[in-house]
Amino acid sequence: MSDEDYIYDEASGEWVPASQLAAAALAEDAGVVVRDAVGNVLADGDQVTLIKDLTVKGAGQTLKRGTLIKSIRLTGDAQEIDCKFDGIKGLVLRAEFVRKRT
Repeated sequence: MSDEDYIYDEASGEWVPASQLAAAALAEDAGVVVRDAVGNVLADGDQVTLIKDLTVKGAGQTLKRGTLIKSIRLTGDAQEIDCKFDGIKGLVLRAEFVRKRT
């Protein structure tokens, strides 16, 4: 039996070694992988196009399918990207509605 401390992991509901839990937390902090609708990995600064018409709440505007969004930023959430578009401040899109432009 080892002298290592065990910590209760609420996510799994099990007691795990402290070193294993620390390694998992370190890997989680390393970065979230954001994928578009077809599975391409997105990164800061990428250009994306919309794959369907989206009504923007609060702006009274609809972004049409095929609209080009330039210079996206990742938010740390695997499903959301932050972007700029003319006339709309603070636009956040779901990654499932965009496709990376190659």
